[in-house]
Amino acid sequence: METTPVLGYNVFSSRLDVLDPSINKLLINTFSPNSYGLALSDKKFETALKHTDVLVLDGVGIAFGSVLLNGKNIKKISGQDCFDYYMAEANKRNWKVYFLGSTEQTLQKIKDRAKQEFPNVITGSYSPPYRPEFTDEDNAAMVNAINAFKPDVLFVGLTAPKQEKWAYEHRDKVNARIISTIGNVFDWYAGNSKRPAKIWINLRLEWLVRIFLRPEIFKRNTGNQMMFLRDLFLHITHIKRIKA
Repeated sequence: METTPVLGYNVFSSRLDVLDPSINKLLINTFSPNSYGLALSDKKFETALKHTDVLVLDGVGIAFGSVLLNGKNIKKISGQDCFDYYMAEANKRNWKVYFLGSTEQTLQKIKDRAKQEFPNVITGSYSPPYRPEFTDEDNAAMVNAINAFKPDVLFVGLTAPKQEKWAYEHRDKVNARIISTIGNVFDWYAGNSKRPAKIWINLRLEWLVRIFLRPEIFKRNTGNQMMFLRDLFLHITHIKRIKA
């Protein structure tokens, strides 16, 4: 599997279609400057990201960092890209797909739309309790519900960093071929909110549009993003070496 090191993280630098679906299990997480900053103060989150099977780039800052550090640009593979790719694969292969996270109403919207767009996919879902930390009983209920359904693909939408930590900690307990954390995609696909237009995504300016659409996220994430830029500068100037 082709990866590129970026400040201690091995970022996947190929395409999803090179991953072998016959492999017993793959955990896929996304990585952005905001993720990097969050992980500096959350060791469980850092561990989850560094021990994921496929860490895909979901932030133009990471691509910029790779160019400066390695002279190599990395293709962006967002949570939406993972969703689109594996839903299409599931439709081709008659796979079962499970959605973990969000509300019952949102999950029903997702399943209704998926039934129209991916008719060969059998879908299931579970809406966990909304609280900062899940109890042991909560976790057991989620794992049992997933395993009873026996999905080929498990999409986890619990928001970062909760979803990445949950997926990593329960990776070996759930029976799924692909486990992919996809954050905002649940709300986008359900129609609860809109992703910026494709032209902005292709220009790698999605982050800029989202600043105007949801300025509160920009304010919340700015500190984390600045930590990434700080460490990138320190590493490049040899003031501080960042190792895996």
